[in-house]
Amino acid sequence: MKIPFYWIDAFTSRAFGGNPAAVCPLESWLDDATLQRLARQHNLSETAYFVRESDNHFQLRWFTPSVEVALCGHATLAAAHVLFHELNLPGERVTFASQSGTLAVSREANGRLCLDFPTRPAAPTAAPAKLAAALGRAPEFVGRSDLAWLVVYPTAGEVRALTPDHAALGHFRPGRFIVTGPGDEPGLDFVSRFFAPDAGIAEDPVTGSAHCVLTPYWAERTGKTTFHAKQVSARGGELWCALAGDRVQIAGQSVTYLRGQVEFQLG
Repeated sequence: MKIPFYWIDAFTSRAFGGNPAAVCPLESWLDDATLQRLARQHNLSETAYFVRESDNHFQLRWFTPSVEVALCGHATLAAAHVLFHELNLPGERVTFASQSGTLAVSREANGRLCLDFPTRPAAPTAAPAKLAAALGRAPEFVGRSDLAWLVVYPTAGEVRALTPDHAALGHFRPGRFIVTGPGDEPGLDFVSRFFAPDAGIAEDPVTGSAHCVLTPYWAERTGKTTFHAKQVSARGGELWCALAGDRVQIAGQSVTYLRGQVEFQLG
């Protein structure tokens, strides 16, 4: 069997930045075990698969090397990039049916692609025992959404300096942690990092879905509805977010790093 394969760097304007995702367009769905084996072989934080339903509407699924996930921002951006820039999909908008409902991606005049995702607000909660020790620094605020823990620090420098104990983080449930602090550059509203040991990812380079949690938090804290954000991982990434009721628009750039095909035998 031969399947088209694209490696897209998402939330960046240059190769080697942002978050890499594999994208595999399919004619029809393969069995889940095969999809998982392919994602493990690709060994990127996510592999996105899509199957066309109608002209500009597709079914979309995402797999880490370890598990299928219910929502992934950068791999959705990567899938839309493939459709618009590699497969020449006409029009300015594509929609995806996913485990998180219908997700839309639109082309912007500035060249960015903009995701329309549901918000995932975090409710304030008491910090779990040993969380500060696992992260390496005591936070000023802890919240919890259905997606992850939200952990807030007073400064961007503290976020950048974290050296968490990933094995210790793996004992928490949920085992995903969004850490954030205010921006430390002109025009930068906030920074973040994302750790996901329960998905087999020590640190995700850029996490679009985390901004479904971050955007409503910073909107409530600042009274603003539009934000320029950076994820300050080693690769780094840049996002532009806007809160619109119970939806968040997350825009970013993307580049093709590799195009080809995978070949294997079933069974």
